Amino acid sequence: MLQTPLITLRARHDGDVPVLQSELYDDVATRSRADSRPWQPLSPGAAASPYAVAAPSDEAACFSVVERSSGELAGEALLWGIDTHSRTAHLGIALLPGFRGRGLAHEVVALLCHYGFTVRGLQRLQVDTLADNLPMIAAATRAGFVLEGTLRRSAWTYGSFSDQVVLGLLAEEWTDTVAEVPADARR
Repeated sequence: MLQTPLITLRARHDGDVPVLQSELYDDVATRSRADSRPWQPLSPGAAASPYAVAAPSDEAACFSVVERSSGELAGEALLWGIDTHSRTAHLGIALLPGFRGRGLAHEVVALLCHYGFTVRGLQRLQVDTLADNLPMIAAATRAGFVLEGTLRRSAWTYGSFSDQVVLGLLAEEWTDTVAEVPADARR
């Protein structure tokens, strides 16, 4: 587990899947904005669920986000498209509606940076998001990401094309300010 004062990132549990499925995936309009793949109906517990518990992978690291004060599942976080040769990855988060606006997003992004740079030894992390996703852009820039460009009308999002922005952060630009490092790991 990885922790900050507000959140814990932990492995996905089977009990997380129905909550993530109903609150994130089944919201068609929101899910269509969060994924480049078209939304398709999925039965609860379907093996094709993006939230299904999976074996560890070199290409992705999927976490459940838990709010520490309540112990409740707050969302998902992941590094995806991990390239072990170039040591790069993409970062993504999705908070359940009831946990948005509580200041958790910054800590989730910062803790994913800690995982990517410190634990995985990556040299670059990237956020690809819609240009109007101001909460994600704010969380990423607060963690040190820099706006690198706009991809005009590059995303089909629930009936229209939208601009996407790319933000990047290099290991040497990053400052770890939120991770709680266990005392026995400090050497």
